[in-house]
Amino acid sequence: MADAASPPDHQPDARPDAPPSPRPRYMAYDRGPMPVAAMAADYQPGHLTTRHRHPHAQLLHAVHGVMVVGTDEGQWIVPPTRAIWVPGGTDHWIRMVGQVRMRTAYIRPDAAAGLPTRCTVLGVSPLLRELILAAIDIVPPYSADSRDGRLMQLLLDEVVLLPALPLHLPHPADPALRRICAAILEAPDTPMTLADWARRVGIDGRTVQRRFARETGMTFGQWRQQARLLAALERLAAGVKVVEVALELGYQSPSAFAAMFRRQFGVPPSAFFR
Repeated sequence: MADAASPPDHQPDARPDAPPSPRPRYMAYDRGPMPVAAMAADYQPGHLTTRHRHPHAQLLHAVHGVMVVGTDEGQWIVPPTRAIWVPGGTDHWIRMVGQVRMRTAYIRPDAAAGLPTRCTVLGVSPLLRELILAAIDIVPPYSADSRDGRLMQLLLDEVVLLPALPLHLPHPADPALRRICAAILEAPDTPMTLADWARRVGIDGRTVQRRFARETGMTFGQWRQQARLLAALERLAAGVKVVEVALELGYQSPSAFAAMFRRQFGVPPSAFFR
């Protein structure tokens, strides 16, 4: 298992005059001929991987802790009950919330039909969780008709069947909308309305609403609600009490927050990480 104090699979950017960095360990897994190769890495709270990409797709799962995964298109929060699919060639970075024990599978783009083509959060079934853990112990190469090959094929079958989940916060490209979004992410409890934001950026409110719908697939209100819910998940993962999270994010009461949370995720906040 990777040393938690010195994660082996992401290296900081080197100075121009520095000697060449060692080859990152993930390069032994993310570009080989095998359909699936898996590895483990542990990270300290607050660790941030630098912007990077992999030739093969990556299925990221944490058996402990929460990951906040960002790309140019948006950000996703990934608790232990979930995994995120990152297509090959996608620039991404990851921030760790709490102690994170990451278990990740690199999957060749042509390994199976029906694999996701965009970043997607997936529900992790008990079967997929055990398959990921078992895949960590498989050392490539392996043959397709071996026990190891069949296990990897079953992992692929499970990924194709899993439902996508609403843990995505899309980032608009419009500069004015990005200013609004950045301010909301900085202070999710802000009481400012759409009209307030429109005045701040000097654009008609109806224009702001149309641009939000066009660029994010959400209304302004839906985007703000999603931003608050994802901020809530991150705070809950850090151990903040439900009542404190509700008040921090501007909800009138813990019960109002719990009702919104349950509508979105199907369980109350206190049960989500169980």
